[in-house]
Amino acid sequence: MIPDSFVQDLLARVDVVDIVGRYVQLRKGGANLLGLCPFHNEKSPSFTVSPTKQFYHCFGCGAHGTAISFLIEHTGASFPEAVRSLAATAGMTVPEEQRSPQQRASSQRYKEEVSRQQQILDTAQAHYLSELKASPQAIRYLKERGLTGETAARFGLGWSGADRRGLAKAFSNYEDPLLVESGLVIEAEDGRRYDRFRERVMFPIRNARGNLIGFGGRIIGKGEPKYLNSPETSLFSKGQELYGLSEARVAIRSEAHVLVVEGYMDVVGLAQQGVSNAVATLGTATTPQHIQKLLRASDKVIFSFDGDKAGRRAAWRALQVCLPLVRDDVSIRFLFLPTEHDPDSYIREFGAEAFRATVAEAAPLSRFMIDELGSRHAMHEAEGRAACVHEAKPLLALLPDGTLRMQIEREFAKSVQLTPEELSQMMAAVQPAKIAATTQPAQDNGHYFGNEEPSGFMDGSGYDSGPEYDPSPDPDPDPGMAYAPTFGGKSPGRGKKFARGEKNVGFISNRPRTVTPMAKRLLRLLLAHPELVSGLGDQQLEILEQGPHLVLVRDLIALAHTTGARHVGALLQAADPGSDLAGVLSSLSTELLTQEDLPDPLSEWNDALHRIELEVIKAEQSALIVAGLKDDISRERYQKLTRRLALLNSVSSH
Repeated sequence: MIPDSFVQDLLARVDVVDIVGRYVQLRKGGANLLGLCPFHNEKSPSFTVSPTKQFYHCFGCGAHGTAISFLIEHTGASFPEAVRSLAATAGMTVPEEQRSPQQRASSQRYKEEVSRQQQILDTAQAHYLSELKASPQAIRYLKERGLTGETAARFGLGWSGADRRGLAKAFSNYEDPLLVESGLVIEAEDGRRYDRFRERVMFPIRNARGNLIGFGGRIIGKGEPKYLNSPETSLFSKGQELYGLSEARVAIRSEAHVLVVEGYMDVVGLAQQGVSNAVATLGTATTPQHIQKLLRASDKVIFSFDGDKAGRRAAWRALQVCLPLVRDDVSIRFLFLPTEHDPDSYIREFGAEAFRATVAEAAPLSRFMIDELGSRHAMHEAEGRAACVHEAKPLLALLPDGTLRMQIEREFAKSVQLTPEELSQMMAAVQPAKIAATTQPAQDNGHYFGNEEPSGFMDGSGYDSGPEYDPSPDPDPDPGMAYAPTFGGKSPGRGKKFARGEKNVGFISNRPRTVTPMAKRLLRLLLAHPELVSGLGDQQLEILEQGPHLVLVRDLIALAHTTGARHVGALLQAADPGSDLAGVLSSLSTELLTQEDLPDPLSEWNDALHRIELEVIKAEQSALIVAGLKDDISRERYQKLTRRLALLNSVSSH
C-alpha cells in the first residue's frame, strides 16, 4: 500500500498542467488554462486546468480531478500505476507502508492468486475466441442477430464449444484447483469435472479498468438457463460490476447519459447500431454500488425495461433502490419499450434514430413513481386515495432532503387531493431509516425485493438470479442542499483523528448532511487556503465543535491536518471517494475556478468564527431561558454567556 503522506508529497511536486498538457493542448484563459476536453467530444473548450489549485474540471461533461485521477481516467491506469508514473517524472521512489512479515506474505499470496486467476481467464478467453472462428453454428447465430465481425471483436465474443471438457484443450492440467475457483470448471460430488459453459456464445466481463474478471454465456439452442454467469470469485462480484462499462465510457460522455439495459445482447446489439452508451447488470438486481458507478460515468441514467408486467415490476424495484440515492443535480429516468420488444430487437427493426427518440421520451423518476402509485389504487374514491398515501409515505421518506423531494411531494399531494402542508404533517411521523432497511436489498447476499425471485439468469450454482435492477450515487451534490452519502462505514477523514486533544472529528451517519451558508463559507476558505488549518487554536476548534451543521468543516480540518495537503487538488485526492465530504469538495472546487483569491483569508476566517460563536451563545441563552433559570448553576452560566456576548459585540464594533 502506498502511504498517504507520499501521495501528498508527490502532488506537491508535480504540476497538473504539465501532466494534462502531455495529452491536451492548453492555452491561457485568465488565471487558468483551457483546452478541448479529452473525455467527451466538443468544439469549444470547456476543459479548465488550474495551476494554483492543481486540479482540472470540464464544465461540459463534469470530468474532474487531480494529476493522479487524470492518468487513471485518461490512460486506464490503476491508482498504483498512476502514482508510480508520476513519481518517475518527479524523480521519486514510491515507498511501501511498513507491514509485518505476515501481512506482506498474505498480500503477496493474494497478488499471486489474482495474477494466476487472471492468467487462467485470459487463457480461457483465447480458447473461446479460437472456438468461435471454428464454429459455423456460432458465427451464423451472431450474423442472424445482426452483428458484424468488427462488433464481435470489439466485445471479445467467443464460443464455448459443445465438449463437456473442452477447456482441457487449453489447459494441460485440467485438475488445477484454480479452474474451479475461477468459475470455469464445475466439480461434481463424485469428483468428476466438466466445463461450466457449453454450447454458449461467450461474453467476457471486464471491470472498469478493462481487466477480464468473468464470463457470461448465452445458449443458442434449446436449454436452460438462457444466460449463465460466472459464479462469485475473488475477481468477480456481480453486485459490483456492470457489463460493457469499460467499452462504453467514451460514448457515455458523448451522449451525456448512460443507458442501463437487461442483457448482454442488448448492449452489443445497440452498439452494433451506433448506440454505444449502454451497460447491463450481470444477472442480478441493481445495487447501490452499480448506481455509484453509473453516476460517476454520467449525471443522467436511463433504465430501459420491457413494457410487460415483469418489466414494470423490475422498474419499480429499481425505483425503490434509487430513492435514497437521488440528488437534485442528477436525472434518473425509466424507458418502457413495447411488450414485444427489447432494446436489441427494437433498434434492429426501427433504427438508431427511432430508438434515440424513444429514449428521449423516457419518464422521469418522479412521473413514473406518482403514476405507478396512482395505477394501484382507486383514485376516484377517498378510500383509494388514502390507501395510495399509505403506500407512498415510506417511499417519500426515503428521498433525501432537497428541491427534488419538495417537488415530488407537491405533485403527489395534488394527485391525492391533499395540500402540501397536510402531506408534510403525515410525513413527520415516518421513520425513513427504518424504511430504508426494509426496501433496500441486502448487498452481496442474493436477496431481492419482496418475495419474488427474478428469472432469466443463472450463476451456475442453481440459483436463479434474473436481470433485475437495484441502484447506488456519486459525489458532486449541490453544496447548498442536503446530500445523501453512502459511506460503507468509512469516515470522510479516512478514520484518522485530529491531533489536538485526540478528538475524532470524523463523523459517520446514514442521514443526509445539510451544508448551511456558513458551513459553505468555511469550506470554501479551507479548500482555497489549507494553510489556515495550521493556525487553528484550541479555542477556535472548540467553537467549531459547538457550531451546528459544521460536521463537514471539522472533517475537512481533520483531513487537511492529517494529510498535510497544500492545495485544492491534494484535498480532493485525500478525501474518501464515496464520502459526502468528497462530493461537497468536488462541487465547491469547481466554484473556486471562477473566483478571485481573497486578499486576507485569515480575516475572513476569523470573522466567520466570530459569527458562529455569537450564534452559539445566543442559542444557549435561549435554551436556558426556556428552562426557567431555576438554579444557581444555570443563572451563573447565563451571566457568563452574557459577559462573553458583550465582549464579542465590543470587539466587532471596533
